[in-house]
Amino acid sequence: MVRDPEKRQEVTRHDQAKHLGVEVGFLSILHTWGQTLQPHPHLHCVVPGGGPSSDHTHWIGSGPRFFLPVKVLSRVFRRKFTDGLRHAFRDHELAFFGDCAPLANEKNFEAFLTAISRKQWVVYAKPPFGGPEHVLHYLARYTHRVAISNHRLLSVDDNGVTFRWKDYAHQGKSRTMTLSSLEFLRRFLLHVLPKGLPRIRYFGWMANRRRAGSLLLCRSLLARQSAPRIAAPAILSATPAGWQCPHCSGSRHQAERLTHAQILFERMVVIADSS
Repeated sequence: MVRDPEKRQEVTRHDQAKHLGVEVGFLSILHTWGQTLQPHPHLHCVVPGGGPSSDHTHWIGSGPRFFLPVKVLSRVFRRKFTDGLRHAFRDHELAFFGDCAPLANEKNFEAFLTAISRKQWVVYAKPPFGGPEHVLHYLARYTHRVAISNHRLLSVDDNGVTFRWKDYAHQGKSRTMTLSSLEFLRRFLLHVLPKGLPRIRYFGWMANRRRAGSLLLCRSLLARQSAPRIAAPAILSATPAGWQCPHCSGSRHQAERLTHAQILFERMVVIADSS
C-alpha cells in the first residue's frame, strides 16, 4: 500500500497511462433497497468505454474489453470502503445496535475491518444484453423511485400489506409477501434519503461544473473519429490553373477534401479548447 499521498497520486497516473491513458468521466446512482425492502445499499455506475486523451486532441476507446480491470476495481473498492468506515468510526458517526453492539469497542471494530479486508470482494461486470441505450433506459426508471412501485402492491387491509417480489436466489421466481402495516412502513422509510443527500452523482468530465464544455468536446472527438474520409484524387502530371503557389511558384496538391460537417466539428473543437 502506498501511504504517501503524492506517491499514491503518481502511481494512479502511471496506472491510468498504462491501461488506457484517458480522462475518466462517469455517473453513479444510489439504490438502497432489495426486493423485500430490506436494506441493500449498492451503486449503479455508468462508465463510458473510453475518453478524451490527456491533450484533448482525440478520443481513445477501450476496445472490446472492459474499461477497468475487475480484480483491481474490487481491491480498490474494498480499501476505500474500509477506510471510509474507519474514518466514520473515529469521527463518532457510526452507531451499533443489536448483534452489532460489540463493534462499538475500538479493538473489536478494528478486528472486524481486518477480517473483511482479507476476504475477496465481488465486483461483477458484464456487457449489457441490449446495448448501452438499454442500460440507460433501465436506470432512468429507478432514478427517482423509492423502494417499491405501485404495480407490485397487491392488497392493503387489516392483515397488513401484501406485495409481489422476485426471488433472485431461485431464478427470479415471482413470490408474494405480507407484512404488518408498521413493518412495511418501517422498511419503506429506511430508503428515504436524508435531505440534501443526492442520489445521482457525476464525476470527472461529467461533473456538473465542466460537463457542458466536456460533452461538447467528447462529441466532437467521437464525430471526427467516425467521420468518413474522402480519398484525395490522383495527382495530375500537369499542374491545373490556379494550383500554383503564389509565393514559390511551386505546384500545390490536394491532400484531403473536408465536408461541411467536418468543418463544423473542427470549429467546435476550437471553441471547446478556447473555453
